Amino acid sequence: MQTKFSGRVWKFGDDISTDHIIAGRYLTSTDPKVLAEHAMENVDPQFVKKVKPGDLVVAATNFGCGSSREQAPIALKAAGISCIVANTFARIFYRNSINIGFPVVECPGLHNRVKDGDTITVDLASGHVVLPAGERIPFQPMPPNILEILNAGGLVPKLRADLAAKSA
Repeated sequence: MQTKFSGRVWKFGDDISTDHIIAGRYLTSTDPKVLAEHAMENVDPQFVKKVKPGDLVVAATNFGCGSSREQAPIALKAAGISCIVANTFARIFYRNSINIGFPVVECPGLHNRVKDGDTITVDLASGHVVLPAGERIPFQPMPPNILEILNAGGLVPKLRADLAAKSA
C-alpha cells in the first residue's frame, strides 16, 4: 500500500464546504470523471485545468463542511488529488473520504507553513509531513484499521475482502 504521497500543494482556507468542492448542480451525475471536471470551480475556476495527478490539497479548518455528499471527496480523488491535509475536517467529509479510500490527514498548523506550489511529502504510516526545506511536521499517524481500509481501496472493498477470507 502506498503510504507516502509527494506532490504540489493546492492551498485553501477555512470552511471549504462540499458545495465549494462540487456544486450541487453537478450532482445529477455519479460519474467520477464528470464530477472531477468541476472540482473546486466555485473557489478556483482554473483548478481542474492546472491540477496534476499526485497533487495535494492543504486546507485550514473545517474542510468539507456542509452537506454529507459523498461526491465531494470523489470529485477531488478523480481530479488527481492524492491526499488532503487540513488543520481539521468536517467529520462526515473525513468519514466519506476514508470510506472511498481517499487519504485525509489532520495536521494542525501545516496550513501556515506552506504556500501554493510547494512540494511536500505526507507519510501516513509514520505520521509526518516533510516541508520543501526538509523540516518534518508531525501528526497523529493513521491507525492500522484506517490504513487497512485505505489499502483495500475503501470500506466496501475491505468488507468484501474480509467476508471472502472468512468464507474461504
